Amino acid sequence: MELELKEYFNIIKKRIWMLVVIVLVSCITTGIVSYYYLKPVYSASTKLIVNKSNEISGLDTLTTDLVRSNIMLVNTYKEIMKTPAILDYVAADYPELEMTTEQLINKIKVSSVNDTQVITVSAEDYSHAKAVMIVNAVSEVFKSQIPQIMKVDNVMILNAAKQVEHPVPVKPQPELNLVIAFVVSLMAAIGLIFLLEYLDDTIKTEADVQNYLQLPVLVTINKFHKDEFKNNKIDESLNQQQVGEKSYANLN
Repeated sequence: MELELKEYFNIIKKRIWMLVVIVLVSCITTGIVSYYYLKPVYSASTKLIVNKSNEISGLDTLTTDLVRSNIMLVNTYKEIMKTPAILDYVAADYPELEMTTEQLINKIKVSSVNDTQVITVSAEDYSHAKAVMIVNAVSEVFKSQIPQIMKVDNVMILNAAKQVEHPVPVKPQPELNLVIAFVVSLMAAIGLIFLLEYLDDTIKTEADVQNYLQLPVLVTINKFHKDEFKNNKIDESLNQQQVGEKSYANLN
């Protein structure tokens, strides 16, 4: 196992330049796009609670069955809120939003916490002020229209959306994007390195000969650079000339 890990490390080490280049290019590109090209997106949300009308008289009328029934109805309220029955009125009553019913359906998100009657309406937009207007408008229209649709008249907005002076965008998140880019590019680079190594079927070392051919190595030929070869030829010719001169002198 130790030998295999060393082989994997050597494979990566052999093409470490490729890994560094891929990771650097990916992270630099992601950082530039995240910080300079992606527009910030802001979010706003409101919270509502809807009860049946027969629960208005007081807490004495609340029972476990009624609470459970209301919780089951939350999913119905969530679906109604994203239908034209509500959003048509939003588009008509709030023309300053400059949005159609279809655009509102795609814009808002309706969710709820498990085992509660609280409904959360949220929206994202490039403008924080517009996101606040959207969720408040949807909540107000839902409050006025749901009694006619579901025969309930106890709708309360628990928390209306408010504009803040310095809103924090929810997207993009440059730091998170950089971390994801680093991890993904690192994995992709390592995968590419091992793929290239797998596709490379050339024999480079004595160990490769023994592993693939099961034969002993008898002779190895070293690789010389062209300049080294020229220098070696010059040195060899000089040596031969000196030997010849000495032999000639001895004969005389």
